[in-house]
Amino acid sequence: MLLKHYFIGKVAHSSYILAGKESCAVVDPRRDVQLYIDEARSMGVDITHILETHLHADFVSGHMELAELTGAKIYAPKSGNCKFEHVALSEGDIIELEDMELKVLETPGHTPEHISYVVTDKSRGEGPLGVFVGDTLFVGDVGRPDLFPDIATELAEKLYDSLHEKLLKLPDYCEVYPAHGAGSLCGRAMGAKWRTTIGYERKYNAALQITDKKEFMKSLTTNMPPAPDHFSRCSDINRKGPILTSKLPSLKEIDSTKFKEEIKNKNNIVLDARRYDAFGSQHIPGAWHIDSGGNFPTFAGWVLPTDKNILLVASSHNEALEANIWARRVGIDSITGYLDGGMFGWVVAGYRTSNVQQISAEDLHDMITGKSSIVVLDVRAPAEFEDNHIEGAINIPAPELRTRFQELNTEKATVMICSTGNRSSLGASILNQHGFKNIFNVAGGMTGYSAAGYTQSCKVCENPHGSRYFTRYVQSRPRWKL
Repeated sequence: MLLKHYFIGKVAHSSYILAGKESCAVVDPRRDVQLYIDEARSMGVDITHILETHLHADFVSGHMELAELTGAKIYAPKSGNCKFEHVALSEGDIIELEDMELKVLETPGHTPEHISYVVTDKSRGEGPLGVFVGDTLFVGDVGRPDLFPDIATELAEKLYDSLHEKLLKLPDYCEVYPAHGAGSLCGRAMGAKWRTTIGYERKYNAALQITDKKEFMKSLTTNMPPAPDHFSRCSDINRKGPILTSKLPSLKEIDSTKFKEEIKNKNNIVLDARRYDAFGSQHIPGAWHIDSGGNFPTFAGWVLPTDKNILLVASSHNEALEANIWARRVGIDSITGYLDGGMFGWVVAGYRTSNVQQISAEDLHDMITGKSSIVVLDVRAPAEFEDNHIEGAINIPAPELRTRFQELNTEKATVMICSTGNRSSLGASILNQHGFKNIFNVAGGMTGYSAAGYTQSCKVCENPHGSRYFTRYVQSRPRWKL
């Protein structure tokens, strides 16, 4: 038995190759699947099995792509009612892969149809070696059950049972192979290690220490991070079977004249994927901004309209191609072309631009302590804001500005801040679309503001790869005032 792990950043997704001497299985593949094919070829094995633990919410799976290219069978939960050709699995089913045996456990809770695969390497012993848990159990965390609000309480109860009555019945030495790591929104705050053991999680996983079922259910259905819009869309895409990327149009280069004409079409929107400082300097009026250096796929899936074609602005050809790959990973298949020559090509053609003034931590401090009349708008998630924020700041997470912009005064100077400047720039682009003109973006965000000595450091920034339950410390820490 040979296990290979693959991690894709930003969406923090883990996938695996489980190989024998001649054949292998790919577990929870990402949409762009060539790396699995290349790896299998280098190992001298054939991809014969494609195993899905559940209908993934945060990314589009590569099961259809891989089946098309390799002829491998897709295995998926029977209760998922998948619309594509597959082997439907339920509790107790067994998959044989050379000397390996994969036994199916139904482990609903994160999603209604979730299953796990318990692996036994019979060439070494009869006990379970490891378990592919999908999003039921993570390093230091468990799957969130609130992605289906109408049945969140029911799923939380099922999650408790899946963990305590099934997964925790496995031996302590059994390795755990989750589908996500630190940075994913499929849990509250998971650790960065890509694998763990049942015994270690039993002892140190904070969620598993809550042994009272009602308290566990309450903890997993209150104060959870916001769920992006694309989570429900991706689940449905994965159930139906994603469109093969080979069937999608290639990315076109569009010169500035044609680009300007395309913008006039109400079915098109402009997405700027450059760094936030470049966007702030000058951009096409009305453009959305999602910094490709930040969590581009999550926010693209979260905020971009699904009924529009997308015209892309990037710093280079390669950045445009990369942005398109990331967008497709979250089900955004509507990027039709990008601006040839970038913003340089736009401005030398003499076309109008807009800007967002970038300010430093020192500038912000001067504005707050001076006589300026400003609104400080903190666009981070509520848990980040609760942990530490500037006295008097308003908290509206960036994606929510699409509807909550009406709570703000378009005439007031608005200073946008997040952790580094990426999300605040997204927020600024949204407000610009709704008539806000006097906007400032804090470059470096709360990270820079803390480094300048004007506030305490953020716990999330101090330990970005740690597993943490915010509620353990937010009540005990003082607020800084200016």
